[in-house]
Amino acid sequence: QVQLVESGGALVQPGGSLLLSCAASGSNFKINAMGWYRQAPGKQREFVARTFTGGSTNYADSVKGRFTISRDNAKNTVYLQMNSLKPEDTAVYSCDALITRLGDLSEYRYWGQGTQVTVSS
Repeated sequence: QVQLVESGGALVQPGGSLLLSCAASGSNFKINAMGWYRQAPGKQREFVARTFTGGSTNYADSVKGRFTISRDNAKNTVYLQMNSLKPEDTAVYSCDALITRLGDLSEYRYWGQGTQVTVSS
């Protein structure tokens, strides 16, 4: 079994910055991609950013130029550096991972439990 645990959510003022982390733990697995999603109250969950094993990344238009996703492969950890935060960035942020288990050709998707980010003065 694979577990994802996020951390770093907090209350921050508009214009501020936060660094979110998401660590994957378990055994006998390979991570193909990791990403971040967010869900604001009363809204559907939306894509934020993703990073692939080869190093490529993609971002939602709403966060381009403000957020940066990165990954430490040795630690099976993905980060989301969020700068110039706006009140509309307020949401529960969750990470996901696309994982292949050793001996199994299927790809599985795992989710973390989420961490709250609130941008308010």
